[in-house]
Amino acid sequence: MTSPAPRTDRLLLNLRRALAALVAAPFILAIAMSLVDSYRRRGKKPKPFPVTPPRSVDVGEGTITTYTYGADLYADMLAAIQGAKRQVLFETYLWKGDEVGERFKRALADAARRGVEVYCIYDGFGNLVVNPRFKRFPRPMKVLRFPSYAAGWRFFDVTRYGRDHRKILVVDDSEAFVGGYNIGSAYETEWRDTHIRVTGPAVWDLKRAFADFWNLNRRRRLHASEPPLLLDTASTWEPQIRVHRNVPRLWMFPIRNLYLEAIARSYRRVWLTTAYFLPDQDFVDTLRAAAQRGVDVRLLVPLKSNHVVADWISRGYYSQLLDAGVRIFRYRDAMVHAKTMTIDGSWSTVGTANIDRLSLQGNYEINVEIFDEGLAQNLEEIFSVDQSHSLELTAGEWAARDLHRKFTENVLAPLRPLL
Repeated sequence: MTSPAPRTDRLLLNLRRALAALVAAPFILAIAMSLVDSYRRRGKKPKPFPVTPPRSVDVGEGTITTYTYGADLYADMLAAIQGAKRQVLFETYLWKGDEVGERFKRALADAARRGVEVYCIYDGFGNLVVNPRFKRFPRPMKVLRFPSYAAGWRFFDVTRYGRDHRKILVVDDSEAFVGGYNIGSAYETEWRDTHIRVTGPAVWDLKRAFADFWNLNRRRRLHASEPPLLLDTASTWEPQIRVHRNVPRLWMFPIRNLYLEAIARSYRRVWLTTAYFLPDQDFVDTLRAAAQRGVDVRLLVPLKSNHVVADWISRGYYSQLLDAGVRIFRYRDAMVHAKTMTIDGSWSTVGTANIDRLSLQGNYEINVEIFDEGLAQNLEEIFSVDQSHSLELTAGEWAARDLHRKFTENVLAPLRPLL
């Protein structure tokens, strides 16, 4: 006769195995989907997409120029570096070792050789696959590689796990660039992104943002004798432009609040473009509430992004949004990587933060908030061009999706808090 104890042990073992399989299932599925998607993308090139030429708008005492095509942006950034007289501050998340990356490296090195102070920051994790030879810089350049693992022995300190996802270029005191564009050949012609060039007093705020990050992270990454980056910054404020920074080390995450407050104040329209839409429930509820009170809420995302798992997890929010009246547009033929939003034709933001937990509550990010009808109109025209190249997702189409799609969305749902 079999004793109860072995039966109980087997039952517990089976329960543990089932639980382990349940926990592992989303991760296994995500890895499998990523591998299959990577295989399918081999050799495929994005198709042409409509772009809006650079356009400048006077804002306060300066100007803001919008860019929607990498070639236009890179030409002006390189021209600014080549014309620098005193100082260049350059920061990027991805810096590819390809033809475009080499052009920027040469321009920065040339500026340093002619006596310009050149400071560069790039993210170590984002550039793990870049050839190590590319990451050797001439001595006149001061380069800080933000480490792939910054916690050291403080592995329980969650404030040290954020990536440096910012993209900033400041030249002298005259101009600054910020937005979604990384540095690489693919981004020059194949991705639809948005960047801005700023002149006037707001340049000082972007200089401070760079200097604060450099000084916060320089001690263990550079030679001990390297002094802090000191800026003789003006006290002038541009009331129509504000720069917001997420700083995980200081537990500062204002960009999420920036979005939520602006959406909550809207009364006519909210037009939001983001590369990855993986918000928390409060963010979804804020969009739904705006749509339910009659605001024209539109969300524009990639039809297929460069992260297939993010796409599938994002779709888990669509039912709530469509039921509330939010219109969802999926950009086709190319990766849209822009991070912009306009409110009521008078308020705008452009920056580096995606609508996901990593950007809003984890990474170093920077967004510019602008109070100006001219710029909002410009960005709304850009949104309209992007919308014309998108497929709108209807509630009926979404409700009729295949059963296997619903199953995949549910299996991947536990990964939402991690992305």
